[in-house]
Amino acid sequence: MEPGSDDFLPPPECPVFEPSWAEFRDPLGYIAKIRPIAEKSGICKIRPPADWQPPFAVEVDNFRFTPRIQRLNELEAQTRVKLNYLDQIAKFWEIQGSSLKIPNVERRILDLYSLSKIVVEEGGYEAICKDRRWARVAQRLNYPPGKNIGSLLRSHYERIVYPYEMYQSGANLVQCNTRPFDNEEKDKEYKPHSIPLRQSVQPSKFNSYGRRAKRLQPDPEPTEEDIEKNPELKKLQIYGAGPKMMGLGLMAKDKTLRKKDKEGPECPPTVVVKEESGGDMKVEPASPKTYLESKEELSHSPEPCTKMTMRLRRNHSNAQFIESYVCRMCSRGDEDDKLLLCDGCDDNYHIFCLLPPLPEIPKGVWRCPKCVMAECKRPPEAFGFEQATREYTLQSFGEMADSFKADYFNMPVHMVPTELVEKEFWRLVNSIEEDVTVEYGADIHSKEFGSGFPVSDSKRHLTPEEEEYATSGWNLNVMPVLEQSVLCHINADISGMKVPWLYVGMVFSAFCWHIEDHWSYSINYLHWGEPKTWYGVPSLAAEHLEEVMKKLTPELFDSQPDLLHQLVTLMNPNTLMSHGVPVVRTNQCAGEFVITFPRAYHSGFNQGYNFAEAVNFCTADWLPAGRQCIEHYRRLRRYCVFSHEELICKMAACPEKLDLNLAAAVHKEMFIMVQEERRLRKALLEKGITEAEREAFELLPDDERQCIKCKTTCFLSALACYDCPDGLVCLSHINDLCKCSSSRQYLRYRYTLDELPAMLHKLKVRAESFDTWANKVRVALEVEDGRKRSLEELRALESEARERRFPNSELLQRLKNCLSEAEACVSRALGLVSGQEAGPHRVADVQMTLAELRAFLDQMSNLPCAMHQIGDVKGVLEQVEAYQAEAREALASLPSSPGLLQSLLERGRQLGVEVPEAQQLQRQVEQARWLDEVKRTLAPSARRGTLAVMRGLLVAGASVAPSPAVDKARAELQELLTIAERWEEKAHLCLEARQKHPPATLEAIIHEAENIPVHLPNIQALKEALAKARAWIADVDEIQNGDHYPCLDDLEGLVAVGRDLPVGLEELRQLELQVLTAHSWREKASKTFLKKNSCYTLLEVLCPCADAGSDSTKRSRWMEKELGLYKSDTELLGLSAQDLRDPGSVIVAFKEGEQKEKEGILQLRRTNSAKPGPLASSTAAASANSICVCGQVPAGAGALRCDLCQDWFHGRCVSVPRLLNSLRPSPPSSPLLAWWEWDTKFLCPLCMRSRRPRLETILALLVALQRLPVRLPEGEALQCLTERAISWQGRARQALASEDVSALLGRLTELRQRLQAEPRPQEPPTLLPSAPASDPLREGSGKDMPKAQGLENGDSVTSPEKVAPGEGSGKRDLELLSSLLPQLTGPVLELPEATRAPLEELMLEGDLLEVTLDENHSIWQLLQAGQPPDLERIRTLLELEKAERHGSRGRGRALERRRRRKVDRGGEGDDPAREELEPKRVRSSGPEAEEAQEEEELEEETGAEGPPQPLPTTGSPSTQENQNGLESAPGASSGPSAPFSTLTPRLPVPCPQQPPQQQS
Repeated sequence: MEPGSDDFLPPPECPVFEPSWAEFRDPLGYIAKIRPIAEKSGICKIRPPADWQPPFAVEVDNFRFTPRIQRLNELEAQTRVKLNYLDQIAKFWEIQGSSLKIPNVERRILDLYSLSKIVVEEGGYEAICKDRRWARVAQRLNYPPGKNIGSLLRSHYERIVYPYEMYQSGANLVQCNTRPFDNEEKDKEYKPHSIPLRQSVQPSKFNSYGRRAKRLQPDPEPTEEDIEKNPELKKLQIYGAGPKMMGLGLMAKDKTLRKKDKEGPECPPTVVVKEESGGDMKVEPASPKTYLESKEELSHSPEPCTKMTMRLRRNHSNAQFIESYVCRMCSRGDEDDKLLLCDGCDDNYHIFCLLPPLPEIPKGVWRCPKCVMAECKRPPEAFGFEQATREYTLQSFGEMADSFKADYFNMPVHMVPTELVEKEFWRLVNSIEEDVTVEYGADIHSKEFGSGFPVSDSKRHLTPEEEEYATSGWNLNVMPVLEQSVLCHINADISGMKVPWLYVGMVFSAFCWHIEDHWSYSINYLHWGEPKTWYGVPSLAAEHLEEVMKKLTPELFDSQPDLLHQLVTLMNPNTLMSHGVPVVRTNQCAGEFVITFPRAYHSGFNQGYNFAEAVNFCTADWLPAGRQCIEHYRRLRRYCVFSHEELICKMAACPEKLDLNLAAAVHKEMFIMVQEERRLRKALLEKGITEAEREAFELLPDDERQCIKCKTTCFLSALACYDCPDGLVCLSHINDLCKCSSSRQYLRYRYTLDELPAMLHKLKVRAESFDTWANKVRVALEVEDGRKRSLEELRALESEARERRFPNSELLQRLKNCLSEAEACVSRALGLVSGQEAGPHRVADVQMTLAELRAFLDQMSNLPCAMHQIGDVKGVLEQVEAYQAEAREALASLPSSPGLLQSLLERGRQLGVEVPEAQQLQRQVEQARWLDEVKRTLAPSARRGTLAVMRGLLVAGASVAPSPAVDKARAELQELLTIAERWEEKAHLCLEARQKHPPATLEAIIHEAENIPVHLPNIQALKEALAKARAWIADVDEIQNGDHYPCLDDLEGLVAVGRDLPVGLEELRQLELQVLTAHSWREKASKTFLKKNSCYTLLEVLCPCADAGSDSTKRSRWMEKELGLYKSDTELLGLSAQDLRDPGSVIVAFKEGEQKEKEGILQLRRTNSAKPGPLASSTAAASANSICVCGQVPAGAGALRCDLCQDWFHGRCVSVPRLLNSLRPSPPSSPLLAWWEWDTKFLCPLCMRSRRPRLETILALLVALQRLPVRLPEGEALQCLTERAISWQGRARQALASEDVSALLGRLTELRQRLQAEPRPQEPPTLLPSAPASDPLREGSGKDMPKAQGLENGDSVTSPEKVAPGEGSGKRDLELLSSLLPQLTGPVLELPEATRAPLEELMLEGDLLEVTLDENHSIWQLLQAGQPPDLERIRTLLELEKAERHGSRGRGRALERRRRRKVDRGGEGDDPAREELEPKRVRSSGPEAEEAQEEEELEEETGAEGPPQPLPTTGSPSTQENQNGLESAPGASSGPSAPFSTLTPRLPVPCPQQPPQQQS
């Protein structure tokens, strides 16, 4: 490769082979097969089958190794020569006190070595200067023409290279009176390389890389201050970089002297050589200080001393030595003040006698020209790799390698193209400027660290998959010791040859040009990682490659003749190819093999982090190359790995164990070796050496049997001396043993000359045994002697081939095929004969045809072996021919009897041979059987067959022998099948059609299909459906004609059944209408009674609560209903599903439930009355405390007691009455002090389970129920409830109409009038008027009752338009009521016990009713007036209402803004009624608001009945809605009561639903 050519051109690719599985099973056989092609390239690549993937067996955690350090530009031979040359020239200048700085020319480092070589090739310095050919030198260095580069190169050559070349040639020592050097080992302080031999692991003490790096740095330019201070610089004004010869100008680099080191010699500052502008030469002293004489070597200092130290003769104080100093040039001792003493050899020189002369005495260390020349000509040390100091694991090495590659290429490692890495590798290798260092884990012993392949040993148990790969021939632990391999006959485990080596690579880590030890094969497997790039040279070009490398780099081979055996030298493949060396390349990827052939040079590098394994192997064809390698080693005096002679003799000693090809190859090698041994021993006798003794060389260590001359390991013989027992020589170097007499020398031999031919003969017999055997086989197979051999004789020949391990030849394959064919014939003949003997009990198998029987007989006759079974086969053939004739006769006389045909058929089956006539017989028998089956199937008395049977007969009929009877039967079957399928399709349409057919239509279809003699599944299904329809109609008639109306459950069941029938039923439509009407009534009743999201069913609400006596049971039952866990009241009443169908049972159970409910509530009242109040002390037992619906004990203010069950509840957890909604005075101003009219009655959600509609609403539901032709349990329960309510109402009216109660009511009226007439000093805000009072006993529906309540801020009635709904009025009204509390007095009536008791009992029973009655509220007002006002409850209600109004302000404003937005959009906000309803809806949130809306819808559906109205006399609200305080009466939005918010705050209760509210 020419200098300056940086582009690397990849060589052509090597052959790549992809074996099949059959080829892959024999590794060495496949390699021998591809050898003729692959050997021409030197290397080849093999891709195993895709599913051959051995597991990686290395223990990753325990694998630790120390890699080698590789400096890339020292690997390449030509680059290393250049670096060595730079080391020499740098050392030359360092000895003289100057440091070398390599100049840059045209922006690249000047190649001083190439410059020197080209100058020599062009005739030398003087000739080039004379002919002015420096421009040609620049052209050869690839510099561009022009720019006066030739003159610049001449300047650099004169300044740097020429002085060195002059010293090298010895021109400056012409006049020197030389004397021999006494000690050539002096001045070893300079080492050209810091790398020891390849096997060494100790790093060098000095680092040459620091020195080389300094050469490439530009020299610092002198400053003006330096020039002014230094007269020489001022005179020269030349600043060119580079050293000069002694005598040129020197400039001090450091301004101050270094302090003397305590442990080492003192060195002066560094000096840099500068050019003189004129011809005069002068040395600028580095320092005026005179250095003391020192004889210490520079190598004693801790770092190489590159300063120039000089010792003057006058420094010696002893005068006796002065006279002994004479100049070596002029041999005079005068002018001793100008006499220099060399620090190397102690010779003396005048400064003016030197060439060139020195102008003055130099200061510092000085060496004479003779010492300088000796030091520069000292040969460099042998080059090798040093070991790294760090130990790696696979993980840590991989992290380092990947990081290095990613940083170097500035991209992810797997994205770097292989071509880029290859070009960059060779660029770095060829560069003298860039020092890139990598590490390579090479030659790691698998015995110590473990192989990458699974290995069968006792260390660990292998899985079946691992066992398969552990025994594979491609396992590198197995291949060297395969039977066909030569190395299996070497007992020792030769590391790297028989035992694999491991290689852990990183990017740029390389293996240099080399051939394998003993020129053996090698195989490399890449387990994983990035590719490995290979270069190979075939064996035919091996010597050419060596010649080219020696020609291009003779300096390296002069110092290391066996350089190529050290694996430390690369050369660019392009350079080799340019000199005619054929080179190939390949990229080995993970899972691929690379094989190198004998004496094929190969090298390469790694593309990145990877793991490979390699080993050597030798086949029979290697033996001649192995012998030639030993001769080559003998010429190079290189040690052998093993003795080739010993290997040959060991194989010859046991020839029967050798493969036949190997035996032939060993015989050939043994013959040559014996002939050579005869010649050498004959020469020994001619020399007169007659003494001899036998020696077992294989028992001696290798180093005790190596020739002292050529280093060959001796085995057959060696020459030794009695007087010199420490050495021996091979017989090729008998003259180099010692100078002792021949009589003292003797022969040490392993075998005598008579034993060697005997061994050779055994090999010959083994090699020729195949020919003898082959001749016997050929005679037997071709029956050349006319005698057929028996099977036993042929088996014996095959067994002999197996025992002697003959190769798998064509003849052996013919023998095996003949044996296999004969054994198959014998087995077949035995089966044929034994089958006939078994008769009808023979096992069914594939019968032989008559033609096959005849061919089989011919086959047995033609085989080259005798078989006695051939007679039995002939007997069978005769029997078959006789049967054939009989069968033909029977077929000719058709129609024969079926029995005769069947018997003939059975006889034919027993023969074991298929006869053509037997098939005809079989067809005739099958035809008769089919006709009989059809006849039986179509017979009128037979059981009807299915459609599948008919189709099967038709299919079978197509395969029987044709005849008129068969055709007729098939036609009848086809016609019958067509008719049956048509009716079946018609029935299917009836079953699946959406439009159902009436029963009469279906009956007609079934009747017509009855005449078809086939079983039709769809007709049968239609028949069953019709029967079910008739039964259903009968059930409907029975229910409709019974004594009672049918129950809803029964009708629903009938409807469900009727819908599933595929029959059109008129009654079904009537039933569906009845069920729909019943469901509609039940839904209407549910809306009337049930609250929204109620946990009760309608039937439960209508029935009395039979277990009301137990507080815990009632409360837990209510909580379970909230959670959906409790059963219905009807079950608690003891009513089963059958009982619900009997009206009498329902009535009896309802009556019993009423009584139980009354008794239970009385007991519950007594129990709850004994419980402590919320303000009582907490000392009472926890079990006696009340429990609110939220699950907590109601304590402190804000608790209310239920008027029915007497239990306590949090006011915030339940719905409570609203006082502001209940105060409804009439015009004349009603007194606010009529406190008994205030709505303070409270029923808890456990006692009030429903909406409690008015009786008039319930009566309307009963009227609708009477029109239903269906019985519902809820209807009967509603009738019972209505009767109970009417009964109670009658008793209540009777009690209110009594004389005592009427008088009490009159007094109440007078009291109310008196309170109205009392004058007031101020007009406080009073209740707004709403409607005139009316009679308390009026029974009307309440249409004339007032429907609005509220408070007014004046005396007169204010229209709704003038009263704005605000928050301030409600707050003031509440404050007004609070201020009136101290004025409330009572009781206002005196109720005697005789009057109170019946009223209280009526009140209790009325509260138990789930119906709203006006009489209930009238009785409650009387009882209230007869007792003191409950101020505590009133305060609690007021506080709760205040808290509720405070919480509803924000929500009211948000709703008002929303309403206004709707108005702006032109929506529903235009409706005045809706505007007035909005504030009312603000009062309720969540379920309460939804219940209010639902109740309004319910009132629209059930008629014009409104909520219950109060008695006119009392002027107090009687609606349950006002009692509960959740919603005003319908129509309230038209009055001024709209501003009052009634939202009751709620606390969460421990159940998933909201607690049942007192009112919807």
